[in-house]
Amino acid sequence: MNETSSKITAQDVARLAGVSQSAVSRVFTPGASASKATVDKVRAAAEILGYRPDPLARAMITGRTRIIGLVVAYLENQFYPIALERLSRALQERGYHILVFMAENSTEKVAEVVQELIDYRVDGIITASVSLSNDLTGRLASFGIPVVNFNRGQNDPRLTDVTSDNIAGGRRAAEFLIAAGHTHIAHIMGWQGASTGRDRAAGFQSAMEEAGLPIVAMVDGMYSRERAAAVARELCAGRERPDAIFVGNDHMAFAVMDELRFELGLSIPGDVSIVGYDDVPLAAWPTYALTTIRQPVNRMVSATVEAILGQIDQTTLPQKIRIDGPLIVRKSSRVPEGYTP
Repeated sequence: MNETSSKITAQDVARLAGVSQSAVSRVFTPGASASKATVDKVRAAAEILGYRPDPLARAMITGRTRIIGLVVAYLENQFYPIALERLSRALQERGYHILVFMAENSTEKVAEVVQELIDYRVDGIITASVSLSNDLTGRLASFGIPVVNFNRGQNDPRLTDVTSDNIAGGRRAAEFLIAAGHTHIAHIMGWQGASTGRDRAAGFQSAMEEAGLPIVAMVDGMYSRERAAAVARELCAGRERPDAIFVGNDHMAFAVMDELRFELGLSIPGDVSIVGYDDVPLAAWPTYALTTIRQPVNRMVSATVEAILGQIDQTTLPQKIRIDGPLIVRKSSRVPEGYTP
């Protein structure tokens, strides 16, 4: 922008367009009402003058920066880049700008990121794979900054959680494997420091108990490829290997499949059936053809956007949202006789 255009104001645009200054403001405010004729006149005048609205000035007037902070712990799992891209696009369509911060799941690091977000005066925060301490939640509440947890739950009534129904998903995976005739089933769990890992494990365990089947093993895979591969090798290297493994997410399941096939020489699903969780795009590739529980990412994103904007506008209260996802059957698992999806 050149020196002359930087001095152009909304009042200049209003004068050239023959409208009020408030009309100019409405045209450049996402969601505000203005007739097509007014929009056309204002935008034509802005183009001629080289006018660009000043977001900082608008924030001082409205008290809103129209910035949402997205905080994520890691992006190795393919689910998160996809979800964050869709979250970003959905929020941008509603006139919000996005700041993305990486934060390890440590109290100190998350606290640093939260302070940065407060300094940026964000209107709201969405966390993905990150847990906030009660102290941090209280600090954000004191600043009036709403928080939505995406794909992570916390036992805090001040926070909105949006997740798939992880307990139902874990149960569904176990019931499918049992129906396929498996009797020696293990579970490589998602990180037990996260609600997603705990809930999927709880659903799996309850289904196994109701079926009267012993669980071969339940081991924390830490949402790590390396850890999941090591656990799979330990479980399947001996004679008493499981005949099926439910893995806490697809990211780990791919490592498990690679380990069993290429290091141990086992057949999938001939020797061991594998079921994952997420249904990331790689799961559909012929290399893996992974049977998995699908996280309904589009519905989760939509619910998250509506929740954070509703709290910013003070039209909704914090809530716990659980969205059920289907089992997607592919070639990595035995299929129950007569099974229909």
